[in-house]
Amino acid sequence: MNREEALEVFRNSEEIVTPQEVNASVDRMAGAIKSAIGDTFPMVLSVMGGAAVFTGMLLPRLDFPLEFDYIHLSRYNNTTTGGAMQWRVAPRDSVRGRVVLVLDDILDEGATMAAIRDRILEMGASHFYSAVLCEKLLNKAKPSHPDFCGFTVPDRYVFGCGMDARGYWRNLPSIRALHSAK
Repeated sequence: MNREEALEVFRNSEEIVTPQEVNASVDRMAGAIKSAIGDTFPMVLSVMGGAAVFTGMLLPRLDFPLEFDYIHLSRYNNTTTGGAMQWRVAPRDSVRGRVVLVLDDILDEGATMAAIRDRILEMGASHFYSAVLCEKLLNKAKPSHPDFCGFTVPDRYVFGCGMDARGYWRNLPSIRALHSAK
């Protein structure tokens, strides 16, 4: 990993969602989340590391009492294809009996969110909701769909707003798509 590789990733991409569109969508999602669960004192869990930027944008817009924590389940490990799921930080017992909202950067095939949902419900959460900045449009069935979604994106590798391409560019305020996964 180095600067030139990061710049090559950027040059091999195009912007598909502007920073202004990202902010407007996060505002819209915050309103929808408040309407759905704002009176429940939910436990909000952020999926590290991709959801860090999205979480930082969304949490200040949720103007109701909540508890916050994080979990870490990964499939990508700085690659552009998903592999085996690895729990790095599992949910805590504080989800028991609670409305839980899980925040993640993208719902791709849905397997990661389905595993998170199943684990949290098995631990006794009273209700599970998910919010993602992006959901990828795929031509196959998914085991999970988000309750709140900022954008649908094409079946391309996307990055920015917390999502990375080979470990790079999580810090971008826009969402970009690779021209190819080379």
